[in-house]
Parts: sequence; C-alpha cells; structure tokens
Amino acid sequence: MTFFSILFALLIEQLKPLRADNPVYASARTLAGKLEASFNAGQAKHGRLAWGLMIAAFAIPVALLHWICLKFGPLFVLLLNIAVVYLTLGFRHYSHFFTSIQLALNNGDEATARSLLAEWTKRDTAGMDASEVARIAVEQALVTTHRNVFGVFFWILTPLGPTGAVIYRVAEYLARIWNEPRTAEREEFGRFASQAFYWIDWIPVRLTAAAFAVVGNFEDAIYAWRNFAGRWQDEAIGIILSAGGGAMGIRLGTPVEVATDVIPVDATTVDSVNIETETPFGEEASSRALQSTVGLVWRALLLWMLLVLLLSIAKWLG
Repeated sequence: MTFFSILFALLIEQLKPLRADNPVYASARTLAGKLEASFNAGQAKHGRLAWGLMIAAFAIPVALLHWICLKFGPLFVLLLNIAVVYLTLGFRHYSHFFTSIQLALNNGDEATARSLLAEWTKRDTAGMDASEVARIAVEQALVTTHRNVFGVFFWILTPLGPTGAVIYRVAEYLARIWNEPRTAEREEFGRFASQAFYWIDWIPVRLTAAAFAVVGNFEDAIYAWRNFAGRWQDEAIGIILSAGGGAMGIRLGTPVEVATDVIPVDATTVDSVNIETETPFGEEASSRALQSTVGLVWRALLLWMLLVLLLSIAKWLG
C-alpha cells in the first residue's frame, strides 16, 4: 500500500505540482512565525517548547486521521497516505529552476542562469561564472531532493506512517526557518530545532548517500563519503554532497572559512557554511554536470521505489 501511495502521489505531483503558497504551507509559516514571536525570549528551553507545540499541531491530527482510516479499511488508509505524501513531497518545487538554469547554460546565457539561481537560492550570484553557477545548482538540487523526497520516503515507511512524513517535513522546516537569518537571539531559540532535525534526518541522509553510490560510481562515492564528508560543517550536507559528487565524478563545495555555532540546514546556504570542503578529485562542474545530476536523482528515485515495492511485497507476504 505504501508503494502505491508514493507512486500515485508522484504521478499527481507531476501533473499538478503543489504551489508554494498553498494553504497548508501558508498555515505552517503563519504558526511558526506566531510561535517564535510568542516564545522566543532568547533561551533554548523556549525553542524546545515551541518546537513541541508545532510538531504536535500537525502530527496529532494526522495520527488521529490515520487511526480513523484504519477503522474504515485499507482504501481510506491509501487515500490518506496519498494526500500526505503529496503534501509533504517537493519533487517539483524546484525542478523548473534547475531545468531553466540548465537550458540557459546550454545556450551560453550566463546572465539568465545567474538570475534564476539567485531567485532559487536567495543568494548573491553577481560575478559567478558558468562553472560556479552549475556547481551551486547541482549542490542545491542534491540537498533539496533529499529533504523534499527521500527523507519523506524513509519516514512514511516507518511504523509512524503518514505521521512520520509530517513530522519529518515540519522538523526540517523549523530547523531552517528558525535559524535563518542567524542572530544571537535566534541562535538559542533555534538550536533545539537544528539538533532535533539532525537526529530525525540521521538515517535518511545516509540512505540517500548510499543510493547515490549504488546508482553512480560506487567506489568514488564511498571514498569521497568516507574521506571528505567531515570537511563540511554541516555533516548531513557533507555526506550528501561528497557522496553525490563522487558518484558523478564532479567537484562540489568550495574552501570557505566561516565560524558559526549554529548548525544550518537550509539548502540555500549549502555553500556558505563549508570549511575546506572542496573534494580534491573529479571534474569541474559544467552544464553537463546538471544533466548528470538529473540522471543520478532519477536513478536514485527508481532505486528507492524498487526498495519500497520489495518491502511492501515482503509485508504483504508476511
């Protein structure tokens, strides 16, 4: 049933991608903002309380709906799972940016590519050459795909089911929104959100890296993962980018010395928080690297779907 839930949700999203200003996301932004305004007094304990309330506000209704659907039968569970996966996935949230950047670079239009990247990542892209634009687009795509797709897959496969998927996406959002921009007051308030998401994402991030290795250059991906992931200040980003870059034979990251105590989780700041992060092997990123990224992501997606199918069959037979 989980396999069909994910499959149908992916098909629906391909036909009608969820808008970024949809009511569910808007309510999450509004509630997160109100909780921060009400509880942020510059102490970590206030962040823990606000985080718990935010998670409960979204997870408890879904858990109750799941329990009710179980009473009515498998069809209702399937419909709920499809709805939850559709709402928590973000496979198409960024793909139009990535595709447009790829087309612009292929046409030699670096100005348009920089403009699109700036709109996507909310960062200053002035003065970037084509290689840097391509590299950042690849990094952004790999991290965003993990957090918007593969992390959701993992948590919906757990006994928590759709509730787990909701917890994952809300936790990811809070870790990001309550730490950007980083200020002294937000540092303490958002610290627990970052730490909580680190542990919630601990297994999924490693499964994503393993998937990149399996569907790409396995030896280089594992070598880069083992030897260079620690060079990123954010461990999760380091694992994904080192394994992904190794799988494609592409150099990702850049040596930047930035000291901060906050663990950033926003994919839009992937490059700004690295410390001596450039992997010393592989080709320089180019427009071809974007095409390689598309292939890697789709192959990893197919691998995940195959694993979900096998798990579903094993559960059905058991």
